[in-house]
Amino acid sequence: MAGAENGTGIRQRNTPSNDTTSKLQVSRVVLPTAEGIKRDKELDKHTEYEFGGPWGVLAIMTGFPILMYYLWICLVFYDGKLVHPSSVDDIKPFLWRMWEHIRVDASPNLYAWKVYTGLIVYQLFLAWVVPGYMQEGLPVPSLNYRTLMYKCNAIGCIYITMITAAALHYYDIFRLTAIIDNFGHLMTVAMIYGFGVSFFMYFITVATGNQIRMSGSFIYDVFMGACLNPRIGPVDLKMWLEVRIPWVIVFFMSVSGACKQYEQYGYVTPNMAFMCLATWLYLNACGKGEECIPQTWDMFHEKWGFLVIFWNFAGVPFSYIYSVVYMATHDPENYRFPTPTYIALYTTLLTAYYIWDTSMSQKSRFKMQTQGITTYRKTFPQLPWGTLKNPTFIQTAHGNRLLTDGWWRYSRKPNYVADWTMSLTWGLCQGTCSAIPYFYSVFFIVVLIHRCGRDFERCALKYGKDWEKYCSIVKFKFIPGIY
Repeated sequence: MAGAENGTGIRQRNTPSNDTTSKLQVSRVVLPTAEGIKRDKELDKHTEYEFGGPWGVLAIMTGFPILMYYLWICLVFYDGKLVHPSSVDDIKPFLWRMWEHIRVDASPNLYAWKVYTGLIVYQLFLAWVVPGYMQEGLPVPSLNYRTLMYKCNAIGCIYITMITAAALHYYDIFRLTAIIDNFGHLMTVAMIYGFGVSFFMYFITVATGNQIRMSGSFIYDVFMGACLNPRIGPVDLKMWLEVRIPWVIVFFMSVSGACKQYEQYGYVTPNMAFMCLATWLYLNACGKGEECIPQTWDMFHEKWGFLVIFWNFAGVPFSYIYSVVYMATHDPENYRFPTPTYIALYTTLLTAYYIWDTSMSQKSRFKMQTQGITTYRKTFPQLPWGTLKNPTFIQTAHGNRLLTDGWWRYSRKPNYVADWTMSLTWGLCQGTCSAIPYFYSVFFIVVLIHRCGRDFERCALKYGKDWEKYCSIVKFKFIPGIY
């Protein structure tokens, strides 16, 4: 056995090599208790439908792209107002007007194909060749509790991408202003990739016999996914897509909006600068804390299907930054604030970011500690209280531990509260000019509440009475003292 437990119950092991030539696949076996194995078997099979079952996911797969087009059209062509047919007789002409906007300004043109495909190829290339920190993931029940090794080099890839983009812009090879100008065209190409990769991964997984936790419904299994750990060489595709495409696009959309403002007005508004800061913080956090991602439920349990693939290819980058699209296409006088308002806005963002960053770090490093990992990666910025020393926890019959210290002593999901607060500021930066930029925060809170319910239900099944004990100690789901 690769590790043994000491008196504290922490598994002692040799720290995995950070030589990028090391084995990237299976690392070692870490078994839970017999009770834990029994409960994991229950969790690792399909027992019920989510999202309304096959008809529900079909509605999501068809409805969400339509909604993305509609909101973009309203934002760009109708001054951010939610338009609708003026009468019953206007329904058909209204739909034709909507289609004409898509046909002309959101067609999958050659430029969009070159830019979006170029980004995918470049990010895959960087993920493959750039040296990275080797991080061990959590034990995967479907792999007989073996752990996988993950190459974490996003932080280097992100800044190489930034330098590349700056050079291309400076030498007029690729103007960053063109990104926001081609928003509609790029969005359509992103959607095509989202659908194409989702169906391709389903068919290739089934054809190779690597499917897991299947329901038997074709469309539902495409939506939820068939594969768990898709990889190309050293690149874990699920982790790669979670960071390298959506948040890179979100950041460069904001930079593109800032460049457009500078070219038009000779300055960048504090509002657009706010979005550049906000998206950089998120992108940098995903890169600098990439070694925390293998410790998450997304990596060791969630499958790679349309739900994740489409959302990362198209949903996140083209529905989270409507404020940037609005500000890039409207006069800054529409959203100019007094100085105290800007101070409050920036302060709220930075405070929420601190709580989000440190709470995520506390939970991930606590999980690493339970695996015997006590040395951590140092990337900028390392914030105070990101690592807990001798934290309190509940030892479960399953074999896992539930953290009851740090931010996690006050709330079961402190990271969700901070994350949502940041999403709200992304709408607030344009004030009340349009309701559409608030889509991110409205949609996000629905997602978080749904996900929270899923998590708590699975934890109740997985931990039984230990979960009840945990809930009696950490009483509040989200906001301490309120809910």
